[in-house]
Amino acid sequence: MSSERPDGPWSEPPAEGEAIEVADGVLWMRLPLPMKLDHVNVYALDDGDGWTIVDTGMSSNKTRRIWERLMAGPLGGKPVRRVVVTHHHPDHVGNAGWFQSEHGAELVTTRTAWLFARMLTLDVQESWPEETLEFYRSAGMDRAIYDARVAERPFNFADTVYPMPLGFTRIKQGDVLRMAGRDWDIHMGNGHAPEHATFWSRDDNLVITGDQILSSISPNIGVYATEPMADPVAEWLEACERLAPLARPDHLALGGHKLPFLGLPHRMAQLIDNHHGALARLLDHLDEPRSAAECFAPLFKRKIGAGEYGLALVEAVAHVNHLYHIGQVDRVRRDDGAWLYQRKG
Repeated sequence: MSSERPDGPWSEPPAEGEAIEVADGVLWMRLPLPMKLDHVNVYALDDGDGWTIVDTGMSSNKTRRIWERLMAGPLGGKPVRRVVVTHHHPDHVGNAGWFQSEHGAELVTTRTAWLFARMLTLDVQESWPEETLEFYRSAGMDRAIYDARVAERPFNFADTVYPMPLGFTRIKQGDVLRMAGRDWDIHMGNGHAPEHATFWSRDDNLVITGDQILSSISPNIGVYATEPMADPVAEWLEACERLAPLARPDHLALGGHKLPFLGLPHRMAQLIDNHHGALARLLDHLDEPRSAAECFAPLFKRKIGAGEYGLALVEAVAHVNHLYHIGQVDRVRRDDGAWLYQRKG
């Protein structure tokens, strides 16, 4: 789900290996990703004798070479002493272990993010777990896509996340972290990832939103085989409604993707409204019984290509799960194992 872009001070991102100073002592940099969403934003905050970086990109030799250029160039050769990770997804935590083991940096993140990331990096599968295949079938995954996936080695978190050593520093709701001469209040998001940290400067207008709030795309909210009955839509809406009163029109939101932007209260209201609108369209669509895989049209309002299919499917499951949990739809098993959802009579 995408929507209009809020206003922002920059129309172009920093070039690879370069940085844009978005505020005194705060640098915005960008790393490539090998997918349709082809970049992740990372930030460096100047602590005087060294740097704190927020998020790290996906683990690859290419990404680490870019980091080495950034450290020698825009970061001026000063050491990276601290790595703050907003949430556990590979494009954010991917090189945290490298900074710890090769650069002696302290890892600062939420307990849930660290537990998920370390658990998943250690869980390497050479063949598909039956639970994952059952989850795909229950969602009504397109048979050709299912067969193609089963024929390949499964994706492993460790493919794109550097080995993580033991040890991290925990942050939690209500904590204050000092970075770049500012005190930042920590408020937890949810839905896109469990216990997703956001950072709100007490001393100026900066907010580091990670993937909880993005400028021109909606954060992916997905359900996975690890917790097939999860309701991340409810968690995401609760978090947005809880964070919304903190937002000011002058806030400069520094997100994990796309461009930094102003107009945070408007954007948060827009994202909440977009999800309520999508749920209403989905409920109408479920006048007829349908699987999650048959619910792309009302949710995304555009053609979903093969490269986006996986993320679209887990988001569709999240939305039908939400309607099921709030009692607006029933579900029954189809002969092929897929759940069919239908509006209650």
